[in-house]
Amino acid sequence: MKLANFDDGGGPRAGVVIDRRVIGLAELPGFESIRTVDELLASGRLEELRALTKDRPPAGGKIIDTVRFRSPILSPDKILCAAVNYAAHSKEGGGAPPEEPYFFTKFRSCIVGNGDPILLPRISKKADWEAELAVIIGKRGKYIGRGEAMDHVAGYAAANDVSFRDLQFQPSTPGKPNRLGLNWVKGKALDGAFPLGPWLVTKDEISDPQNIRISLSVNGVLRQNSTTGDMIFSISQLIESASSGLTLLPGDVISTGTPSGVAHYSGAPFLKDGDVVVCEIERIGALQNPVVSER
Repeated sequence: MKLANFDDGGGPRAGVVIDRRVIGLAELPGFESIRTVDELLASGRLEELRALTKDRPPAGGKIIDTVRFRSPILSPDKILCAAVNYAAHSKEGGGAPPEEPYFFTKFRSCIVGNGDPILLPRISKKADWEAELAVIIGKRGKYIGRGEAMDHVAGYAAANDVSFRDLQFQPSTPGKPNRLGLNWVKGKALDGAFPLGPWLVTKDEISDPQNIRISLSVNGVLRQNSTTGDMIFSISQLIESASSGLTLLPGDVISTGTPSGVAHYSGAPFLKDGDVVVCEIERIGALQNPVVSER
């Protein structure tokens, strides 16, 4: 299934995308009270919905081009992002691959949906892109073993880990070295810095998430082009590591790292007002966002 939060004029509501239509859950028997995909995952009724729509695909709904798609997850408890998790990205940065997963976090205020603007803040001149496969948790768990990790996955979405390099890599002041390392919050977690979408594709739709193509273009120019097979740590390894001491909840997001080709290392121009960024992942779809300067 493809699950989406969409808005046709009355505010966001959950739906199932079938062919070129989106059918609201409120139109399906037994699901009338579920308002968002977040609520669906929290209810634990994903398999029930799958069975209902598989046996008899519902009629009606709206053509997808006539609605606005919001982020498939609106209010996650946690957004965990894996740093330097593609071998080629590690190589382009000139560093050794990490020996174990390293996570930083983003906030709910970072999330924007398909078609929403990436905001260029006044305080940064070096906004960058990072195409990523996002894993959406569907089942609560803590200390999840690698062998059972995929049982906790609801599905996948495309994500863009927008980064502000002049804030992330703050130089040391002469005579006052920066002892605290990278500035992950200012460099990664400003408003509108995490496009997510266009929908959630349930895990049964992708038999091998470690072997799908991922790419990103800016104004039609291809900037990143790789496969998830270049990940240093697999999805199962990331879930095992993230859940060690930390309870993962339905709706939590784990963004799995980016391939090579970011502006900071490739020499490509950083994002500017008026650009259009498209992150595309095989079997999921395209996440498109305009770039808008903060007024």
